[in-house]
Formats: sequence, C-alpha cells, structure tokens
Amino acid sequence: MSPTSRRTFLKAATGTAAAFTLAPALRAATFASPFRVAVISDEISRDFDHACSVIANDFGLSWVELRGMWGKNIMDLDDADIAKANAVLDKYKLRVTDIGSPLFKVDWPGAPVSSYSPQKKEKSDTFKADFTFKQQQEVLEKSIELAKKFKTDRVRCFDFWRLDNQAPYRKSIDEKLIEAAGTAGKHNILLVLENEYECNTATGREAARTLAAVQSPHLRLNWDPGNAVARGELDAFPGGWDALPKDRIGHCHVKCAVSKPGTKSGFEWAPVGGGLPDWVAQFKALKAIGYHQAVSLETHWRGAGTPEASTRISWAGMKKALEQAQA
Repeated sequence: MSPTSRRTFLKAATGTAAAFTLAPALRAATFASPFRVAVISDEISRDFDHACSVIANDFGLSWVELRGMWGKNIMDLDDADIAKANAVLDKYKLRVTDIGSPLFKVDWPGAPVSSYSPQKKEKSDTFKADFTFKQQQEVLEKSIELAKKFKTDRVRCFDFWRLDNQAPYRKSIDEKLIEAAGTAGKHNILLVLENEYECNTATGREAARTLAAVQSPHLRLNWDPGNAVARGELDAFPGGWDALPKDRIGHCHVKCAVSKPGTKSGFEWAPVGGGLPDWVAQFKALKAIGYHQAVSLETHWRGAGTPEASTRISWAGMKKALEQAQA
C-alpha cells in the first residue's frame, strides 16, 4: 500500500476499533459465517478471561484458538489451569478450534543449527515454547491430551526450523511427520501443519510438496498465506493457493505482511487489509471450495502499540474482508 492509503486504512480501522471499546451499544452481535471465525487469544491479552471477553462480547465470535494464557505456553498448563480455562470458555460460550501447539518447532537433529533456531537468537521463542527435539514425543502426547480436554480434534504442528539445504534430511523429516500423524490418528486427532516462514515448509508451493510426501489422512495444512508472503511468496494468493490440494486444508490463519526489500527480515507485519494477501479474494476462494473450518486471526502486527489495540484494528480489517467476500 502507498503511505497515504495505508494511513487512511489505519485511521478508519482505528475508528472502528475504538467503537468496539467506547460504545457498548455498538458491540457486535454474534458474527455469522460459513467459517469458524476465531482469534488466537494471546494475540489480545495474556489474561485469558479478558481475551475471551473481547472475542465473545466485542467481536461477537464463538470460536477461539489456544496457544498460551496467563503468561504460560499451552504445553505448560497444569490440571488447575485447564479447569480454570474451561470455566472461562463456558462463561463466554466459546469453543476451541485447535490446540496451537509448538510441536516440531525445533532443530532437526544432526543437521546444521538453523539460523532461525532460538540457539542463534538473542532471546528464546516469544511464545515460551522452549522445548528440545527429545521432548517432542512428550509435546505430541500433551497436545493430544489437551485437545481432548478442550474438546477439539485439531493440533497444530510445524516442519522444524528452516535449513539452508533440506535435501539430505527431507526424507527423514517427512517420515517423522507421517509417524506423528499416525500417533494422532489413533486418538482421532488431526495434525494441522502450519506453513511457517521460519520453518522448512513456509510457502504454498512448499506446503504442496510436503503434503504430497506426507500421505497421511491424519495430517492437513494450516494454511497461512501471510507467512508465505513473509517468506517471499508474494503471490501466496493466488499462486501458492493454486498449488495446494484443497481437500487437505484443515485450518487457516489470518494475518498480513508487506515486503521490505533491503531490511534484515525482508518484510514487516501489517494489519489485515493493510498488506498481502488479498483476504477478500482468499475468503471467497475458501468459500468456493466449501471450506467450513477455522479462519483464525493471528495478528502479529503491533503497530497500534499494544497487542489488544492492534488486534482490534486487524479484526476490523478481517471483518470487513469477510463481509465483502459475503462470508
């Protein structure tokens, strides 16, 4: 977007977000959609009760995605935390789309340490997911347990921190994904593999390759075109999307990025509607294939100063895109 159009968007979106906060009479009624429209709760607040209140009362939604709460990664919740969280969900009549597990967001053993590994960064994973490869079976088992306790059939996973050269390890990685999917399947759980810009499967085209290699009925894709854009697939929609087997899309994350050539990352996050992909077109395409699973807001952008303020602006953009897509 041009600086002028982006400022115009942010001004309008900020006004919409302010209406949610300042005018209770304007708060949303239940939002109807063919999709399970959701928000990752910790993109709003670490206070799970407050985050759920915003999602249900201000946004008018019935679904939430769980990744962390009360400053803990979801993997670190104990029985008391789980009981407390379920009481909050009941209070706001929210259902859980999936468990946002950090499964396989680790280095592949025997390979060079990835430049995206926490070992190469000044600080650890921002979502408090500091687990080793040896702990991944434990992470998988805990994720399955959490899915059952939170009444969902989906657990997110990743494709290991990105390697400069995947080729020597790719077959073994695919086999590990097949094995994990088989374990999940025994418990009637689906793994949804997120194309993550810092991991080996980052784009739509890479996701198509991984899905072709991992022929398991228990593994589907968590399609995140914003992540694909961050990795440089600027045509994530429609190019990356067109490469995907549509019957294996099991979850969808909603966010935007803009290309920033010459910077260290090469991109920056943007509010929904303020970058790529074109979510009106993407929502129309999801609707056209009969997709009825989650479209879950994963804001990431922090341009409004706080997670909650930024998520309110991104939700305003996402809601507008859903409405324009008649979804």
